[in-house]
Amino acid sequence: MRTVELLDDGIGRGLTRFLSLQNPGGYWVFPLEADATIPSEYLLLHRFLGRPVDAARRDRIARSIRRTQLPDGGWPLYEDGAADVSASVKAYFALKIAGDAPDAPHMERARRRILALGGAARVNVFTRITLALFGQMPWRTVPAIPAEIMLLPRRFFFHLDKVSYWSRTVMVPLFILYTRRPVCALAPGEGVRELFTTPPETIRHVDRLVPGKARKNAFILLDRLLKRIDSRMPRASREEAIRRAERWTRDRMQGEGGIGGIYPAMANAVMALKVLGCAPDDPDFARGLNALDELLVDRGDEILCQPCHSPVWDTCLALCAVLEAGLPPDHAAVTAAVDWLFDKQVFVRGDWANRAPNLKPGAWAFQFENSLYPDVDDTAKVVMALLRAGVLDRRDGRDRIAAAANWVLGMQGSDGGWGAFDIDNNFHYLNDIPFADHGALLDPSTPDLTGRCVELFSLLGYRRGFPPIDRALRYLRKGQDSCGGWFGRWGVNYIYGTWSVLTALRQLGEDMTRPYIRKAVAWLISRQNPDGGWGESCRSYEDPSLAGSGKSTASQTAWALLALMAAGEERGDAVRRGIDYLLERQDGQGGWDETLFTGTGFPRVFYLRYHGYSQIFPLWALGVYRRLLTDGRSLEDRVRRKRPLDLPLRARK
Repeated sequence: MRTVELLDDGIGRGLTRFLSLQNPGGYWVFPLEADATIPSEYLLLHRFLGRPVDAARRDRIARSIRRTQLPDGGWPLYEDGAADVSASVKAYFALKIAGDAPDAPHMERARRRILALGGAARVNVFTRITLALFGQMPWRTVPAIPAEIMLLPRRFFFHLDKVSYWSRTVMVPLFILYTRRPVCALAPGEGVRELFTTPPETIRHVDRLVPGKARKNAFILLDRLLKRIDSRMPRASREEAIRRAERWTRDRMQGEGGIGGIYPAMANAVMALKVLGCAPDDPDFARGLNALDELLVDRGDEILCQPCHSPVWDTCLALCAVLEAGLPPDHAAVTAAVDWLFDKQVFVRGDWANRAPNLKPGAWAFQFENSLYPDVDDTAKVVMALLRAGVLDRRDGRDRIAAAANWVLGMQGSDGGWGAFDIDNNFHYLNDIPFADHGALLDPSTPDLTGRCVELFSLLGYRRGFPPIDRALRYLRKGQDSCGGWFGRWGVNYIYGTWSVLTALRQLGEDMTRPYIRKAVAWLISRQNPDGGWGESCRSYEDPSLAGSGKSTASQTAWALLALMAAGEERGDAVRRGIDYLLERQDGQGGWDETLFTGTGFPRVFYLRYHGYSQIFPLWALGVYRRLLTDGRSLEDRVRRKRPLDLPLRARK
């Protein structure tokens, strides 16, 4: 009885907290935090643009950078991570631009750590570009990305259509910058020459040939050839390429959310327009700057610079959580969220249509506004949230859901899986080009997204025998890791992926006693920490043997619980201990505290702390647990259609 009372109390306080956090417009949005590179780039960007940052704002942004410095002097890519040389160089450079004295203790520690990591010559491509923009490294050290790439035919081995949406929106403005090679002059003492182990002007080739890597070496040699002939490029074709790059960039800057809705693309776009000589009152330039400023979050003593906004994602997840926790579908908070989500459905054709010209739009993006780049993950999760809210009973609900589901169906890859933004964006050889040292140029199918889509179509009433589901199941079976779990591309990591897949299999009606599912269940149970929770470090992307290993967090504990309950383990000891972990760590306001990063931007390169995850997922897990103990069914079980929704299928040809 005591456990039931604690459960009801925890859910009640969590619901009350959530309702207090809802925006009057009907949506939820939580801060989205990355590593120190984003606030550092914001300060450096404004120095490049010659746009002084207000002293009070500058100091509070600098304070957020100092806060994440490690005791050894460096800056990590995620909380509890090791010092990363690229992040550390950007942070040191930004603090110096902000006025921190190089002989200050924290700057001396940073400098020692950077030099111990090999110095600034060891930074990644994007940091090299930043240093070149300020004359701290020669432009010749940057991989060749000339504007003439805009003139290449689609059948060529490299084309914009062959890389991910985020790569396109980041790269095209960089084509302009690389081709024009601007250098922002710094005042004496603002540079970072002291971070190099050898004089930076003597550095010629950063990308070295690798024995046994024939394709990679071929691309490196091609890169060197392009640099040698760069000055001989015909002027007419070069100017035409720059015009095309500018037009492409401006066409994607028309919305209020900025090009691509992500910080790196926005920053590159305004720098490119500045280099091309646009006036300060140029509408695209002004709108781009405003979109960047909108990413700032005032947190009192600090200002957080977000990599992007996440309201659609936050809202659909929050809606799932509050509904699973017992909020009725006709509650004002639910109807307001549903109306807001319907208002954000995208009915324009974006870059995805290049691979699916006959597919009609009807999806959702991640941000407030990013109409050219909706994604499969948000669309699938929004539809599942709307189904929980009973929208099929609304007059306009059926057509909206059908349009979204049909779009997701048309985005399935030829391998049976789904990527996030494009179809079959899996030209893996491109990760060997020198520009792609981050290994995140592409958007291939992933198990977590594929599981999400299987779950969506299962809720809509589709089962085995429906060809898209059968293809997806083959993809998932093939992609199961040897440990028993599934890789998580967009959340950390195997716990996240396994949650997505197991919940999908349950909704599909799969026999949850099958050996491959029990292997996943056994793995999850074996990863439970002594405190009853689950956690997984971002390090598992670099070392898969660490799958499911890490300090317990509220969000990852909730994912593990949702996965285990999907597999029928709701009355097991592991689930009970996990529920106790969440209840014992709920704070007085009804939420949970979590500082570790459990979201993923790009594995091994860029991680995210969704401030909403530790609030959303524990409430969701507690709600499902109570429902299963009460009548054996989650809300998903109740809304799952017995017969397939009659979709007007208009899949791509």
